[in-house]
Amino acid sequence: MFTYQLDTKEDMVTLSCEGDIDIDASEVFEDGIQPVVSGYSTIIFDFEQIYFVDSSGIGLIIKLVNELQEAGKTVRIERIRPEVMEVFELLQIDEILGKDTFL
Repeated sequence: MFTYQLDTKEDMVTLSCEGDIDIDASEVFEDGIQPVVSGYSTIIFDFEQIYFVDSSGIGLIIKLVNELQEAGKTVRIERIRPEVMEVFELLQIDEILGKDTFL
């Protein structure tokens, strides 16, 4: 199950994410996260509590980050667990989204 908490500071929002990013998280991403974060110029995703990302989750992340970046937003994904980062590296997600997206 995927959940998140928001922490806002001026024009920046941090989403502390927890759980798995998979097909079950798609509704949360599309109906919950995207409308909320689109009002901020800087969006930080804290993935410290994300333990699993499947192919549909990768698609959700790419779609959301691309849409936010195309809208002129700064997007960062931080504190990625090694097992999740390994998947990102294998799929070259840093090349797709830009190396500066990952901290």
